[in-house]
Amino acid sequence: MLTFILKRLGLAVLVAFTVSFISFSLLFLAGDPAAALAGETASGEDIESLRKLYGFDRPMLVQYGDWLFSAIQGDFGESYYFRLPVASLIAERLSVTMTLGVCGISFALLTAVPLGVAAAIRPNSIIDRVALFLSVAGQAMPSFWFGLILIVIFAIQLGWLPPSGASSPVHFIMPTIVLGYYAMPAIMRLTRAGMLDVLSSDYIRTARAKGAPEGRVLFRHALRNAIIPVVSLAAVQMGFMLGGSIVVESIFALHGAGYLAWESIARNDLPTVQALILVFSMFYIVFTFLADVLNAWLDPRMRSS
Repeated sequence: MLTFILKRLGLAVLVAFTVSFISFSLLFLAGDPAAALAGETASGEDIESLRKLYGFDRPMLVQYGDWLFSAIQGDFGESYYFRLPVASLIAERLSVTMTLGVCGISFALLTAVPLGVAAAIRPNSIIDRVALFLSVAGQAMPSFWFGLILIVIFAIQLGWLPPSGASSPVHFIMPTIVLGYYAMPAIMRLTRAGMLDVLSSDYIRTARAKGAPEGRVLFRHALRNAIIPVVSLAAVQMGFMLGGSIVVESIFALHGAGYLAWESIARNDLPTVQALILVFSMFYIVFTFLADVLNAWLDPRMRSS
């Protein structure tokens, strides 16, 4: 168990360094950052002065090493546009993104797991067909389109919910549904497949033969074992959702880290973009690592090794 965790931890650290280097390199390969920062009307002298001011004239590996050394200490530099420390800027916006992510994964679990269980208990029934339809629709429907549809119906036509903002819990209802609906199909299908597999097991038939109540068989024996891979998938989906919150936050004008990423990209704010890529990547890496550790802990064979 300890050997497995150490291997996964080493792999996570290696992936983090790789992602940081690739993200840092891509921003420079996309063009001259000094020219992008100076603007279209800047002269050659202005661009050259900016290049020297921000150190863009140094070798890229040197720039990456300095940036990584500072980033490890929590210093991502100063935002070119906001003129504030990037670390404090992200910390200020991250609470909105974390709230949205927690609400989104909670909505996905509370909706997808019961539907998956119901579909497994009654295969090929109406409930199963509805679950299949929701699963396919969730995979095919773009988040931005779904969000705009909810705004048109519930904010503009019915007036039940506010279309944007984050000043109250009500403002998070539609963004939570949009973000959570993205994770629902995978969780629903995995819950259904796990329940079908467990319900056909010998110990379930034995429990029923002994006269155990059906509710106890389903929820204490079947769901208890079928939910293990779902918990691991939810951890991975949480990382995906935090990284993909930029679309949802942009649609509903939630001023979180995702919306900050969109603002920074539009304004060529390189330090903020680099920091956000690293932060979102770390979210995914950490949640994936936790999912692997949880799987190992729940596996009796791994715990005994």
